Amino acid sequence: MTHAGKNGPRVAVTGLGAVSGLGWGAEALWAGLRAGRTAIRLFERFDHSGHRTHLAAEAPEPPAGAVRDLPGGSRLSLADRFALFAALEAVAQAGLGASLANEEAGVYFGSSTGGMFESERFFSTFLGERRRYARLSSLAAQQVNSPGDAIARHLRITGPVQTVSSACASGALALGAALDAVRSGEVEMAVAGGSDSLCQLTYAGFNALRSVDERPCRPFRASREGMSFGEGAAVLVLERLDRALARGVEPLAVLDGAGASCDAYHMTAPEPTGTGAAAAMDQALRDAGLPPEAIDFVNAHATGTPLNDAAEWRALTQVFGERAAALPVTATKALIGHLLGSSGAIEAVATVLSLRHGELHPVPRAEEAQTGVDPELPVALVLDRPLSLEARTAVSTSLAFGGSNAALVFSRWATGQAA
Repeated sequence: MTHAGKNGPRVAVTGLGAVSGLGWGAEALWAGLRAGRTAIRLFERFDHSGHRTHLAAEAPEPPAGAVRDLPGGSRLSLADRFALFAALEAVAQAGLGASLANEEAGVYFGSSTGGMFESERFFSTFLGERRRYARLSSLAAQQVNSPGDAIARHLRITGPVQTVSSACASGALALGAALDAVRSGEVEMAVAGGSDSLCQLTYAGFNALRSVDERPCRPFRASREGMSFGEGAAVLVLERLDRALARGVEPLAVLDGAGASCDAYHMTAPEPTGTGAAAAMDQALRDAGLPPEAIDFVNAHATGTPLNDAAEWRALTQVFGERAAALPVTATKALIGHLLGSSGAIEAVATVLSLRHGELHPVPRAEEAQTGVDPELPVALVLDRPLSLEARTAVSTSLAFGGSNAALVFSRWATGQAA
């Protein structure tokens, strides 16, 4: 299927990079997703014995030499390291050099905590018996814009560097900003995504809200009790489709549309009818110039919290009508947890990989016999094994605390397809 970009030239995805609890690299992410293997388990990032839950999808140790020898490495936070690895992987796949100084490029990034983990460790040391070992340099990456800035410094990107921090919608909103920048000609190329690491602040805060499940999260299940945390980063390289083809690079997919909205309803609870989320999806479809019936599957926000999943289902019914119950749905957070400010970015990567491989990743059926999918939310959740589907177009949703909603529309690219 081809169509003209409604709001300017079409924008290709030419590179992907990822870090998650499933490993370092987009290939490790896809292998784990396709196997339906959850990375949510006991973790060691910090002492969680005083918290009410004890599971998260912690990123494993990086491959030898992955990011440890980078300039300024001692001042890089975990989130910075995740972001840099993903950016370098994506840029390499896009056929670009280690420096983008000669490119009209920009960075558009999402994060919710930046280097908060390192700040927590500093203050723990400072207030404890080892006070004199507290290093002020560990605070250098505390600010939320640190991951995006680290990418810009390392790749020598001299164009715009923007950080979006709007809770769980941050990564998707950053991709939307990058799409606008490439379409408008503000930049020729965008390095876009998000990064967050596990930290005590968010882990304790969501546990205090009773929003965290004591078991791996179970989106849309009758027994769901909350979210699970994860950490990592994801980066997509975006550029005009005609530019990518002219330099001999085959697109991985096309980012055809983006939409955003705000519920303006409650600090933490979603608007129960899903109207705000539906508005973001409607806007993304209009931006892409596509009708709802063109969508072949949805990568849902699907946190596993009772209220959020219910509101998201109602949003899907508003957008897709009776077809919503038959539309295949993937739930990436069931396998890698909720990456907060990076969740929209890594789920965008998962969506592109699904389109590219012609398969939708499953989630485990572990308790299906006992609990089943919630009968009030009859989503067509992909379970147990990959679903072969030569999908043309997909929607990825991100629905955040405070009612910030974002949606992205991706299309599959086929070799020889007209631009």
